[in-house]
Amino acid sequence: MKHIVTELTLKNGAKGLLIHVPDASVMSFELNFRAGEYLVKPEKWETPHLMEHLLLGANERYPKSRIFQAELEKNGAYNNASTSVYEISYEAECADFEWERILELMLLAITKPLFLADEFEAEAGNVREELITRANNHFRHLSLALRERYGFMAKTDEERLKLMDNVTVTDVREHYERTHTTRNLRFIVAGNLTPKRHEAVQATLEHIELPLGDVRIELPDERPKPQNTPVYIHNKSVKNLYFYIDSFMQRRLAEPESDALNLVNTMLTETLYSKILGTARERGLVYGMSSGFGQTKLSSNWWFGAQVSQRNAPALFDIIIDELNNVFRGEIATEDIDAAKAYALGRFQRSAQTVAGVAGGYSGRYFFDGVVEDYYQVPRRIKAITKAQIVDTSRALFADKIWGFGVLSNCEKPFASELHKQIAPLWVKPEAKS
Repeated sequence: MKHIVTELTLKNGAKGLLIHVPDASVMSFELNFRAGEYLVKPEKWETPHLMEHLLLGANERYPKSRIFQAELEKNGAYNNASTSVYEISYEAECADFEWERILELMLLAITKPLFLADEFEAEAGNVREELITRANNHFRHLSLALRERYGFMAKTDEERLKLMDNVTVTDVREHYERTHTTRNLRFIVAGNLTPKRHEAVQATLEHIELPLGDVRIELPDERPKPQNTPVYIHNKSVKNLYFYIDSFMQRRLAEPESDALNLVNTMLTETLYSKILGTARERGLVYGMSSGFGQTKLSSNWWFGAQVSQRNAPALFDIIIDELNNVFRGEIATEDIDAAKAYALGRFQRSAQTVAGVAGGYSGRYFFDGVVEDYYQVPRRIKAITKAQIVDTSRALFADKIWGFGVLSNCEKPFASELHKQIAPLWVKPEAKS
């Protein structure tokens, strides 16, 4: 989808992107604050989440949450909010004809919330239900437990449920006042932003009724700790194994490195003909498998995860080990690289067929570290990835020898320990072929 991106730094310290998508029939808004759980005391962990639930509720103009939501959604507009360890985002999408009304309502909610005691009690109940539902997600439970073990700021949903009663509506109000400032705000607005609309959006955001604050709040300094034993979570009702393998680098990836790692993930797990998943499927070992990478302020992480039967797990791990060692040694066929590039290019083209899809292509990097991705250079970047970059980046993610392994199952800890021993040689750095 053709578009033009303009980055703005407003007089009030807020920063953001206006994305002009000519003739678009919808408008998309996302407003982001560094306001996640890392900014509260551990015993008050649920404060940001409860604040997010309450904020799109009663405000100075609409005395009840249901009244406000009815007004916002009456012409089919969508709105939502989400909380992570690091940030809170508020988003909306609406028909082009009512973009001014929806933007005004979103800003009203963000700037004039009432945080009513009765709505706090109701949303506390809703959050409990949400956390109970999430606690049934075994991959999520394992992932959060691993993050805690590595030393990152995280808590499992079971832990969060126990901490909920520590939070009061006063805590919510104080957290709001500390985090919802214009200098801590980043935004992305996408749609048919003609010059007149561009000026109107900029003027509206420039006059948002929030205090200036000091600065964009810094992300925490977190460094992963290596694990000598597996994380084993016993669940007697789970017969299969849910597992994650994590390897860390003590720095952020450069852009060519992240491009190379994205491509090698495609080669290894993202298609039914990929090296790990495709081989495992041919042997009837596993239904699905994923891999990916993430970054914090000071580190990068490459992970692999799947659900597999206890009987098939060792054979699946042999495939993972063999295929990673092939990458480390540079035993990668040119036709496999070309096939992965073709897949990545097609996936990229599919990713931006809607206004929200276009905006989403920019939000991750921009909200994280202020980088504006050059969308039109992505195909060139994919085509430019070399075998050497794939090998060097893959090896670099294992070179620091900071890694961990987690299992959620009823398989018992000795079996998890055997799998841990099976993959440990991956962190003995192999020599690449010249």
